[in-house]
Amino acid sequence: MKILVTGTVGFIGFHLARVLLERGDEVVGLDSVNDYYDVNVKYGRLRETGISPEDIEYGKLIQSSKYENYRFIKLKLENGENLQKLFEQEKFDRVCNLAAQAGVRYSLENPRAYVDANIVGFINILEACRKSEIEHLAYASSSSVYGLNEKMPFSTSDNIDHPVSLYAASKKSNELMAHCYSHLYSIPTTGLRFFTVYGPWGRPDMALFIFTKAILEGRPIDVYNYGDMKRDFTYIDDIVEGVKRVIDNPAKGREDWSGMNPDPGSSIAPFKVYNIGNSSPVRLMDFIEAIEKAAGKQAQKNMMPIQPGDVPATWADVTDLTEDLGYRPNTPIQDGVRRFVQWYREFYNV
Repeated sequence: MKILVTGTVGFIGFHLARVLLERGDEVVGLDSVNDYYDVNVKYGRLRETGISPEDIEYGKLIQSSKYENYRFIKLKLENGENLQKLFEQEKFDRVCNLAAQAGVRYSLENPRAYVDANIVGFINILEACRKSEIEHLAYASSSSVYGLNEKMPFSTSDNIDHPVSLYAASKKSNELMAHCYSHLYSIPTTGLRFFTVYGPWGRPDMALFIFTKAILEGRPIDVYNYGDMKRDFTYIDDIVEGVKRVIDNPAKGREDWSGMNPDPGSSIAPFKVYNIGNSSPVRLMDFIEAIEKAAGKQAQKNMMPIQPGDVPATWADVTDLTEDLGYRPNTPIQDGVRRFVQWYREFYNV
């Protein structure tokens, strides 16, 4: 297939593009290459896919030197006109939209960035898919949409009307917008609520990266909610396997869906939302212990109250994804953390 993957300089998009390329798909990668976090990590990901950062020009397709079936374009999703031209020129079969302004805490500081990238950008994606008759749009949502919900595990059948950050609200907006387009124009859309993804080439603004860096440098780490946190940490390879299966299986409308008892995670339209996580929450202190073991050093801990926009626990119910597509994450937290720390040492030569 010919697939557009947006956010290919990002963590998940980078790994997904490589897996799709290695199985023989033709991929066009798109990213704005913004400076939300250390661009050296982004440049490193580009080089790993055969794209020289020095060759990049805004709006220009660059051929990979490593993969003959990969090209990359620097483009903002907010630029609807150029995005539409790309769709018309390339005639994609399917689209996986992973580009977004990420980060819960940053959304408290710069809310407009989330409206621009996550809402304006997403409507541009939907419009381009509509006009180009795309076979399937898969897109990134987030476990953050569950907000104040305390019912565990989180299910796609749960109400998500109480987000606690603008980031979460923007992701819920994406799901609502996607349903409109599935209903009005019969575009198959599948949303993916990611649960705390980690692994090699991970984001520098995430806990694993921050903790590993501080521990190896002998600096203290801030442990929020006094360590009383649980996260459904999900290894990147397991995430990508799930995304790949979703791309390959366009959403279908459910004939038994009822407006008298509406299920939020599905529809009579070709619309579906999946949780994509490990379905096995890990205590934050156990996570830190795994990093200490992999790094061979003890962490100095600053115990802190919970941060605005954070939730104390996440836990994914992935029953739908398992039953529909055979998704079964199988990477133990100790193995995943060890692989990340090994990558970190190699990348930063420490």
